[in-house]
This record gives sequence, structure tokens and C-alpha cells, in this order.
Amino acid sequence: MTAPTPPSPATPSAARQPLLAQWLALALEPWHALTRMPAHWRAFAGPWILAMLALLLAYRETGLAMVAIWSRSETFAHAFVVPLISLWLIWRKRQELALLRPRPQWWMLLPIAALSLFWAIGQVVVANAVAQLAFTALLVALVPALFGWAVTYSIGFALAFLFFAVPVGESLTPILMLWTADFTVGALRLSGIPVYREGQQFVIPSGSWSVVEACSGLRYLMASFMVGSLYAYITYTGLAKRLIFIAVSLLLPIAANWVRAYIIVMLGHLSSNRLATGVDHLIYGWVFFGMVIMLLFWVGARWADPEPLPLDSNAAAQAPPARGLATPAWALALVLAALLSLTPTWLARRADIAYVAPTLQLPDALAGGWQAQAQTDTAAWQPIYVEPSAVVQRLYSADAQGGSQVGLHIAYYRQQNAQRKLVSSGNTLTHAEDQDWNRVRGGSHSLALGDQALTVNSAEILGRVPTDGGPRTRLLVWQWYWVGGRLAQGDVTAKLNSVWQWLAGQADESASVILYVRADQAGASAAGSSDQARLRAMEAFMRDNWAGIDARLRATAGMQASPAAH
Repeated sequence: MTAPTPPSPATPSAARQPLLAQWLALALEPWHALTRMPAHWRAFAGPWILAMLALLLAYRETGLAMVAIWSRSETFAHAFVVPLISLWLIWRKRQELALLRPRPQWWMLLPIAALSLFWAIGQVVVANAVAQLAFTALLVALVPALFGWAVTYSIGFALAFLFFAVPVGESLTPILMLWTADFTVGALRLSGIPVYREGQQFVIPSGSWSVVEACSGLRYLMASFMVGSLYAYITYTGLAKRLIFIAVSLLLPIAANWVRAYIIVMLGHLSSNRLATGVDHLIYGWVFFGMVIMLLFWVGARWADPEPLPLDSNAAAQAPPARGLATPAWALALVLAALLSLTPTWLARRADIAYVAPTLQLPDALAGGWQAQAQTDTAAWQPIYVEPSAVVQRLYSADAQGGSQVGLHIAYYRQQNAQRKLVSSGNTLTHAEDQDWNRVRGGSHSLALGDQALTVNSAEILGRVPTDGGPRTRLLVWQWYWVGGRLAQGDVTAKLNSVWQWLAGQADESASVILYVRADQAGASAAGSSDQARLRAMEAFMRDNWAGIDARLRATAGMQASPAAH
């Protein structure tokens, strides 16, 4: 028998190491990994840094504008973590990337130039979403340009995830508010509670409620879409499973927000408005949303796919390096830096024009016997336009139309920028939280102006109930755009007309035109309903005076009068 071998001194385990040392080792792991980066990747680090710095410097205003929106809007506060998550997703692929060889793609200069032009269009027409999407796409396009498509495919989801940092989607707020109000009112009626509704406001026996922007559920939708997409990518490997989960993460928060709004109203109603009417209103909402998301993840985890086997990182050292690619990468990076700086520099020179505020006035008398009138309660309503270059609003009446008072409001814009622009979510007929005026319905209306057809946005607006018990003010409103002499009904058409202005070398002179009339003033003695009478009064005003109004807008813009204006 041999004597037992004495145990050798034990090496301290990781569990026995000081906690600070463990944290330090974890923090230095990325640095150690970078120092062990394969030689063919280290050769491409310099060109990539050069191209990135050139892009961030040339398009810094767009990037800073995105960060500013993240800071002030709770809807897009999640975007702060998007770049960090994207970097983490790329880090998870480090072993797979070590096996790949970067290959510069010179033909990518063409799509990058197109994206730069797309960004310029967004800047010129002050379409922030267009410029920010183009900026993010340029960030992504640098990867296939410098590293090739094999690398891009490997980290494709991490690159696509960057688009969650673009603050888009606010245009969905009105339709989401409408859906929420429709569901809440319908559910209340099914619960046996009588409801009187006007637009986004409704009254039940225990009090009145309003569906405001915070009730739209947009912030829940954005957060769920981002987190759901990330969860689907990490949890599943099949494309079908990922798409199904992402679709559910889009639809579920919309339905959950409807239920949340209904529950909050019911809590207020059953508690005599002691619950869910103050800060707890928001707390209940986020708690409910958190429970819905946790339930979504719990159900989704039941079909989780197994983790793929780790790759052999030693294969990168065994594979023959791709020689002679570092020099083309530097050359491509220099060309990219020059290309990326061309469009912003050109736009900066075009924008270096002194701003001169326009002068816009409406006369006391218009064609067709229309005379300016003193201000009345009808003129107490004013649409909301943010920093117009000029604004004018007057009331007119004509004896031939039974004394109907037609209001005309023009908001004029020149040399538009991020703070002063014609098409904006801040420009609206009424604010969602306005207590004096409430938009109850909308639509469109078509009319003929000689040989020209015009379709306008229509809306009906109600004033608050007077304290003396008198009738409520009821307005019918028409709204459309005048962009460099061309008429447009919708926001998209107005933006496209602005693009045409820019391509034609014209200044961005444009205006929003609003016509409105009080319902109980339009031809009370005329046959038919007052609604039909007021429509006829507005159409008569347009037939009599649009040519003259167009001529005044063209004169303000320094344009020649159209033939129809003579």
C-alpha cells in the first residue's frame, strides 16, 4: 500500500475572490476581448472609426434632435437604451464574427449617396421622421460598406434594432385615441352605464371623462414592440415564431390599453371618483401594463427554442487571413467621409439666407358683397399653429347669404425649420385637453372652383355649454394647404408639394387655410337644414373670393399671380 498523497494547496475559487475583483474582471472582459481581436478585425477598426466620426459630425444636428426628443417625451424615453442593447447584441455574436472576414463593398457608395439625398429631402421639407430614419439608415449602411454582407447578415437584427431609436409613431395618436374612446364607451354601455359622448369626451352619471393623448396607449405600444422584438429574437430561432410573437406584442398593448381605460373609468365610477382620478390613474395604468407584458413573456417562454451550440473561436486563428483588404478599407473610409460631408455642407450654404417676416393682410371688403365684421363669439375659436411666420383671421358676412358669418384663418410659413413648420403634430384645430372647444367629428368635403376641384378636410367643433343655459356654439370647419401656389388636402400631399418646391428651386412659401361658419347662423330663413345652408354659404364664399385670396398669398410669396386670379 502506498501512503496517501497529501492534498496540494487549493487555488482560491472565483467564489472566494473579493467581490470588487470579480466586478473588475467583468468590466475588463470587453477590453481583454478587444486586445485578443483577430488581426484582420484590428485592421478594420481604424477605417470604421473614421467613417463613423465623419457621419456623426456631419449629421450631428439630426442626432442631437433625436436625443432631445428622447429627453422630453416619455413615449420615446426607451430609445436611450437602444444603442446599448444593439451593442450588446453585437457582443453576443463576437465568436461568430471572429470567423468572418470583412470585405469592403465599394458599390455601397451608391445607396449611401441615395440615403444622404433622402436625408436632405427630410431636412428641406422639415420632415423630422424622414431625416432621422435616413440618419439611422446611414449608420447601418456603413456596416455592409466596410465589412461586407456576411458580417451584416450575422448582426442584422442588432443593426435593425437601431431603428427603435427613431422617434416615429406620434401620427398614430389620434386614431389610437379614437379606438380607445370607442371601446371604453361601448364597454360602459354594455355594463349598463348610460353614456353621452362628444368626440373624445364622454359623460356618465358619476362624472365626465376625456380620452387625452396620454390615454392613447402609444407609449405602451412602443415599449411593447421594442421589448417584444428583442424577446422574440433571443427566445426563438425560427422566423415564424419570431414574427408571430412580434405581431402579438403589437396587438396586445392596443387591446390592453382599451381594457385599462375601461377599468380606470369603472374604478372611478364605483368609488365615487375617489380612485383612479389622480396620480394613481397613471400608476394603475403602468401596473396593469407590466402585468400584461409579464403574462406575454410567460406564455411565450413555453415555446422557447434551445440555445444554439457555441462556435469554436479557435477556428478564427486557424483560418487563413484575408490579406490586402486593410488598404482598400482605408481608401473606402476616406471616400465615405468625403461623401457624407457633401450634402450637409451644401444644405448649410443654401440655408444661409436672411429671414424676412412676411406681411399678410385681409381687406375689409371682398368680392361678392362680403364685408368684414366685428369680432364675435364665433371668432373666439382659434386654431392652434406653432410659430407661424404670419397669421391673419377675420369674419365676413354677405347679405346675399342671409347674413351668414364666414371666418377665414390663414397661418403662413416661410423658411421652415424644426420650430417653425407648416405640417406638424402641434398644429391642430383643437387641443385634446381643451375645455372650451371640442372636435366631435371629421371627414372631407369636395367643391368645384371653376374648372378646378378642391377636396378639403372637414370637422365639426362644439363650444362649451354656456353658464346662462344658452345654445352651444357649433362650427363647421374646412382646412387645406397652399404650398407654393398648389393646393393640398393632407399632410403627406403638402410635404410632397414641398419636395417639388425644393427640386424646382423655389422658396418654401406655404400656408394653412381654414374656413369656418357657425351652424345656427347660416341661412336661418332658407329652405332646408341649417347645415346645408352653411355649406352653401361657405361654397359661395370660396367661389367669390378664392381667386383673390390666392393672389394675396402669391403676392406675399413674391410669385406671379395665377391666370385664374385675374
